[in-house]
This record gives sequence, C-alpha cells and structure tokens, in this order.
Amino acid sequence: MIQWIRSLLFIIQMYLAMLVIAFVFFPYALVSPAGAYAACHTFCRWVFWTMGWMVGLKLDIRGTPPTDEVMIAAKHQSFLDIMAIYHSVPRGKFIMKRQLMFAPILGQYALRLGCVPVNRGKRGVAIKKMLDDVRSGKQQGGQLIIYPQGTRTAPGAIAPYKVGTGALYDQLGQPCVPVSTNVGLYWPKRGILRSPGTAVVEFLPRIEPGLPKEAFMAKLEAEIEVSSTALLEEAGFRADH
Repeated sequence: MIQWIRSLLFIIQMYLAMLVIAFVFFPYALVSPAGAYAACHTFCRWVFWTMGWMVGLKLDIRGTPPTDEVMIAAKHQSFLDIMAIYHSVPRGKFIMKRQLMFAPILGQYALRLGCVPVNRGKRGVAIKKMLDDVRSGKQQGGQLIIYPQGTRTAPGAIAPYKVGTGALYDQLGQPCVPVSTNVGLYWPKRGILRSPGTAVVEFLPRIEPGLPKEAFMAKLEAEIEVSSTALLEEAGFRADH
C-alpha cells in the first residue's frame, strides 16, 4: 500500500511537471524546434530524478545510443521506454498514432519535434509522405524512432512485428538500431504501481542497410526478442509461454 501511494504521488507530480515545463518552454518551442527538444529533455531528466527517490526506480541505459541519422526500432512496454530512448539521442522523432497529435500540449510538441502521425490502417500512406518529406528536405535530420509491434506489449507477451518497419528500412537506406528493454516489469502498461528496481533499455548493434526486407525483419525480431527476454530473466522474470 505504501509503494502504491508513493507511486500515485509520483504520477501526479510527473504530470504537473509536464504542464509547467511545457508552458515555460512553449514560447521558445514556437520560435524554434530547439525549444521543443529542450523542453522534452528537461522533462525526461525530471522524471528520471524523481522516480529514483520517490518510488525507488532507476534507469540503466546500455549499449551505444546513435547520434547520426538512423532508424531506431524498439521494444515498447510503457511510457518509460519512450522517455529513455528519446533522452538518449540528440534529435529523436517518433512515428506515432495520429490521435496523439490532438492531445493538449503533447500534440503541439510532437509537431515541433518532427514526429510523423500515422492513421491506423493507413500506415503505407504515412510512410510514403514521410519519405517524400525527407527527400524534399522538409523533415529535419535525426533519429527516427518506430515501434515494430505497433503498440505496448506486456513483459513476455507475443505480438507480431509489422511490415512498415521493413518498408522504412528498405526505402530510407539508413542503418537500423534495435532496442530491447524490460521496463514493463517496473513501469507497467496500465495501472498506478511503480516498482523499485533497475529498468534497462539496451541499444543493440546496428543493422546496416542492404538486407532484403524479409531477412531484415527476421533479424530485427530475433535480436530484439532474444535480448528483451534476457533482460527480463536478468531481473528474475520468467515467461509462461
């Protein structure tokens, strides 16, 4: 019960901090995307600091986060892995559900960061538009972050990898950096409770461009799933399947 109350207080102050930081940086973000980047990195630092002393949760970033133009394909278990990946790279931008673009504050900042909104069932159209924007110079360079499974998955759960990631890899011609994680053990997909411990996000060796799409998708899924399972087992979790 004490940990649940601590978790509730942590969540309340986290969203209050989001509002304050968003409003403070908003004039700067309107003038320059650098303001949006500064606001988001400030918020991430605040969350990582407060979760340490409020709920006993630490974050361990492993591997080498990329700084050049790459695609990052990551395991997605909760809001924590979003912040961890974003804060680890200099110019992160997400492929995200279009509905989130209409969320107060979040949507406006996502636009300034260069995030790419995707309609459910119309991912191919969004990918084509993004590729056209990249070729015409409308999109700033940076690290494009995509979740190949398309949604958050609970630790140990199985969900298919979607072909959009393979299409991006094939058409962008950029290296892909896989990312594994076990954050869902400590910061779940739903619910209030945040558990003490050390959540891990690991940047794996990059997959260079040039593989056929099918071979790339098989390699990507194998590397992310094997590494994520190892991180879960390291934390003492054993999947039922």
